[in-house]
Amino acid sequence: MDSPTAPDNQRLISRREFSAVAVALALGGRRLLAEEAASPIAPEIDAMRYVSSKTSGGKQFWADVWFFHDWRIQRHAITRHCRLLDGENRRHASGSFETCREKLDEIRTRDNLPAMEGRAVIVLHGLFKNRGTMDRLRTALAASGGFSVFCMGYPTTRGGVIDHAHALDSAIRSLEGITEINFVAHSLGNLVVRHWLKDMADEERALSAGQKFGRMVMLAPPNHQPQLATTLVRGTLAQFVAGPAAQQMATGWELLQPKLATPHFEFGILAGGKGDGRGYNPLIPGDDDAVITVASTRLAGARDFRVMPVLHSAIMNDRKVQEYTVKFINHGHFENDDTRQPIEAVG
Repeated sequence: MDSPTAPDNQRLISRREFSAVAVALALGGRRLLAEEAASPIAPEIDAMRYVSSKTSGGKQFWADVWFFHDWRIQRHAITRHCRLLDGENRRHASGSFETCREKLDEIRTRDNLPAMEGRAVIVLHGLFKNRGTMDRLRTALAASGGFSVFCMGYPTTRGGVIDHAHALDSAIRSLEGITEINFVAHSLGNLVVRHWLKDMADEERALSAGQKFGRMVMLAPPNHQPQLATTLVRGTLAQFVAGPAAQQMATGWELLQPKLATPHFEFGILAGGKGDGRGYNPLIPGDDDAVITVASTRLAGARDFRVMPVLHSAIMNDRKVQEYTVKFINHGHFENDDTRQPIEAVG
């Protein structure tokens, strides 16, 4: 058979890129692409730093890097300038990080806001998502009582896993008064937490005095290289849409994997799948949630494990998943201690 002509090669690349964009749209990329077209990248002028105005809360360009109750400081992924938002996504300051911290301290004093205390859960979304996609799960966690919930947004397509881990490190440093830190993460968010834990270990750092780790629930985590990513994240257009973190999962896993720690505290895994050995996506061998295989979610050392009949992009909105998540954070199991399905560590 003759070798493909140049036009044939171009058509093949186009089909691959089209497939990647189609997956991006299925995972929420439609909103991402719309924001790419509409979001300004020029810094807000310094004169605006104390003007209160409504924002969309930040999606694919902003990382939450500091929390105080419902207040948060965000950093722009491109310009690196910061802004201070309240719980209604209204901007109260813009400029440098120090400017935003000063304004937050002023507001704390003016309104006599109480210090933070007790247990906390940090919630992280997945690729192409934003903190709003975790609202139902955040509400379920908050309604259960017993801890504060901080839903962290980060620009999944505008940096590598290490960049998002640095933002998480800053956010955790802000939790003054919090005594216990738990995590709930969807998809890529799990790699961000695991990268941060490895960074902490490599640098021989610990949590602030008086703080300890609680538990973690992993929702559809790509704990091993996701096969679909290696197939679809190819070509210039696909790489633009997916971003550096997705490229690391697709073609840089050998370099990324050693930088991911296994949590040294209790963690449980909820995977999506049909339980029939075939899954939702015929392009992926074995059971899957339409994006990653059940097998790729497994991580030795997990205290409990379940396969849920849900799709990858909707797992956080499933009521049973929410129930299991709350129960694990509080008790260390999804149902009860007798029915746990641990994944035994090797050795």
